[in-house]
Amino acid sequence: MQLVFLGTGGYHPNERRHTASLLLPDIGVAFDAGTGFFRVQKAIRSSTLDVFLTHAHLDHICGLTFILVPLLRGDLDRVRVFGNEETIRAVQTHLLANELFPIEPDFEWHILDGGESLPDGGKLTWTPLQHPGGSVGFRLDWPGKSLAYITDTTAPGNYTDFVRGVDVLIHECYFPDELDDWAVKTGHSSSSNVARLAKEANVKRLYLIHVDPQRPDDDPVGMDGIRDIFPQAHLAEDLMEIEF
Repeated sequence: MQLVFLGTGGYHPNERRHTASLLLPDIGVAFDAGTGFFRVQKAIRSSTLDVFLTHAHLDHICGLTFILVPLLRGDLDRVRVFGNEETIRAVQTHLLANELFPIEPDFEWHILDGGESLPDGGKLTWTPLQHPGGSVGFRLDWPGKSLAYITDTTAPGNYTDFVRGVDVLIHECYFPDELDDWAVKTGHSSSSNVARLAKEANVKRLYLIHVDPQRPDDDPVGMDGIRDIFPQAHLAEDLMEIEF
């Protein structure tokens, strides 16, 4: 199965990275809707779209407004938005307030429950994460393959067993090690802590996202040190495509 990184940065876009959004184009499943979400309409290969939100911070939801035109044109037959109750309420009340966005998109709204069925016999589960305002992490399992998406939390956390053994772990890494104190203060993660989590959880591959937008350089998080701990680590870039 293919996954496309639509946006790999945190907080605000820069010349290199848009904010967080991932897409499984063949089955029409997206995670978060940051500024990179505008790329969905070109990348998707399904007539339906399910969007799973980790939380309601603006860098993860603002792109929901970008999908209005594909809906009105009929390029998408259905868009469903999933999140916990607080996230859905925040999006409906604030992002889509008439004063901010006067045309209400025809979304179907769904509160996350114990698990969601996915095409081809897959299942999506979620777990709460520690972050100011709250966040959730997602795991997808099919026979023979698995994926987890963890962002906006401080590693290590209470989710090690949740991601244990996945083929691909996509995890935020906003700060390099020398700014670990800021990771703790802001509810984000630093480099070596993410690498140690991946090693402890025995995941197969690690992709780092949600990096600091003040660092548009080739290596904002210190990949050599990360790979010393977990060799199968990669820094994701916008529009990168991977198979799992």
